[in-house]
Amino acid sequence: MKIKQIHHVAYRCIDAKQTVEWYVKHLNMDFVLAIAENEVPSTKAPDPYMHVFLDAGHGNVLAFFELPTQAPMDRDRNTPAWVQHLALEVASMDELLAAKERLVAAGIDVLGPINHTIFKSIYFFDPNGHRLELAANTGTPEMYKQLDDVKWEMLEEWSKTRKAPRHAAWMHAPQAEGQQ
Repeated sequence: MKIKQIHHVAYRCIDAKQTVEWYVKHLNMDFVLAIAENEVPSTKAPDPYMHVFLDAGHGNVLAFFELPTQAPMDRDRNTPAWVQHLALEVASMDELLAAKERLVAAGIDVLGPINHTIFKSIYFFDPNGHRLELAANTGTPEMYKQLDDVKWEMLEEWSKTRKAPRHAAWMHAPQAEGQQ
């Protein structure tokens, strides 16, 4: 078996309608489906929910659950807020910068663009507190080849030392940092 693609990724939301409207307005996603039940199909637990689905492009679907009878939504407090995020790709740096302008104009705090050498990103939060990243690829085929050549060695070293391997230190060199 080989995975074909991600069918959908689901997160919790505070308000399904507000969430759909926000993603349609700010990220230009299409609202494609809503499912509502009073019982969870897989567990048969009585737990009413609204499950909404948004088109994230190329067959990728982003979904949300509103769960009105559950305790208020929260995040994993043992994980830094910057770790758990959803990264969405845009076609170019021009699109990335235009998206930032639109988000800022709508009153959304945006961090970046941040130079990750092989892509540049902006970061912001949706109305549910989920961290989002928009990323534009900037790497060359040579850069991706260099990273591909060392990925297994890096993973092996990390698994033994839990310290950042230096195989791809060129990505964080001062010249890369200056390429904002």
